Amino acid sequence: MYENTANAKRPNILWICTDQQRYDTLGCYGNRFVKTPNLDRLAQSGVRFNMAYSQSPVCTPSRASFLTGRYPRTTRCRQNGQSIPEDEVLVTKILADAGYNCGLSGKLHISACHSSVCKTTERRIKDGYSVFYWSHHPEKEDVTNSNWANNEYNLWLRENGLKYERQPYKGSKHVQVSMPPQYQHSTWCVNKAISFIEANASYENPWLFSVNIYDPHHAFDPSPEYLERYMEQLNEIPLPNYVEGELDNKPHYQIDEFKNGAYNNDKRFIYKDMTEYDHRLVRAAYWAMIDLIDEQVGRLLDSLEKTGQMDNTIVIFTSDHGEMLGDHGIYMKGPHFYDCSVRVPLIISYPGTIKQGVVSNALVELIDLAPTLLEAVGLEVYPGMQGKSMWDLLNGKSHIDEHRQDIMSEYYNAMPSHKDPNAFLTMLRNEQYKMVCEHGTDMGELYDMENDPNETKNLWYDESHANIKYVMLKGMCDRLAWTCDPLPIREARY
Repeated sequence: MYENTANAKRPNILWICTDQQRYDTLGCYGNRFVKTPNLDRLAQSGVRFNMAYSQSPVCTPSRASFLTGRYPRTTRCRQNGQSIPEDEVLVTKILADAGYNCGLSGKLHISACHSSVCKTTERRIKDGYSVFYWSHHPEKEDVTNSNWANNEYNLWLRENGLKYERQPYKGSKHVQVSMPPQYQHSTWCVNKAISFIEANASYENPWLFSVNIYDPHHAFDPSPEYLERYMEQLNEIPLPNYVEGELDNKPHYQIDEFKNGAYNNDKRFIYKDMTEYDHRLVRAAYWAMIDLIDEQVGRLLDSLEKTGQMDNTIVIFTSDHGEMLGDHGIYMKGPHFYDCSVRVPLIISYPGTIKQGVVSNALVELIDLAPTLLEAVGLEVYPGMQGKSMWDLLNGKSHIDEHRQDIMSEYYNAMPSHKDPNAFLTMLRNEQYKMVCEHGTDMGELYDMENDPNETKNLWYDESHANIKYVMLKGMCDRLAWTCDPLPIREARY
């Protein structure tokens, strides 16, 4: 598709993407409980984005968006359980066509992966990955239900004489413990990445590797020793951000999950039925999984340094979306656009080329990553992309805190487990306000993010904010018009 004309070797790209990791889960983002020295070190070597948002609070539409640089409704991949159309163009395919050797370990999830339709691996389009170590998520083998025979993580466990196991932690209904750290899915993903990095060190062609770790996605099931680290300080862990009665004037999806549990059906996670110990234990387990991720990132950085590739490798660390984690009385994910659900960590490092040790407060979207990478390596931005390149921001040609005036995120009947075909919501956020429009109803959410950063006071019905509501609705209307699919490009005047 694109001709490789660069004289010098283009930079390698190490793209680390966790699953369901909210923004406030690293030391460099202000979390004093987690142990994340390696990711904190990565932030010191690059730019840490404080206001990065995913395009959906759900896996598949988010991943399809940041791999294509296009919004969920534009990719036509707006639901979990939906497969990305064949004609969508991934940034990894563009890079592969330009001479990059592309590999992946772990999750891809831009096609249906449920056991009812996926018996071996998920269906792929021309994604550019020549090396593909696929494992959607770790699970106990059950040939009567989900016989993912090509789940390479399970195959690796078999090679080591093991099977994936998890068990309740001290009788908890909410937290489990699973494999030793050396046999965790995160560790396996990084093992594969390190082999690829070291094998490609002496070759001329640049490489890209996607390390798609499944953690800290539920089930909340870390290695036991990582969870034990938190038990002595468990009572210090803050309780979820929930104010009694805050859901009274919010969309019914939130009220339903508060009453019925995660996904509106998981009775284990009914907020009011959980004790303070339960809430804190879940948070500890979630953080414990992130502690292991950090150690594995350290191994990746050590591999780059050992092979002399650190200075010529762009490293990205991010996640596809966040996790409610009990905030606002809700667990896991769904049609919710609180910061804990759609705001994610984003760190980009490229020593000697982009700024180092800098924090950006610019509003950025994950769809901005694809055009940023193409510009960084000297390739044309694919005309169908809707993201905005951050390259000038990263290299100092534009202000570090200026990028977008607002950001947009979408949930259009995205979770089959919610069983509500009318759950169509769009979020718009600018520097001060966040608005969520529940399409087809008169309900919605409006938050003053400066004066109510915890998002507990819904101003949607507040007459004193009627003008702000109008301005935000007009902004959303404009965004929805301006982000219609730029393809196909008109070839005639009419």
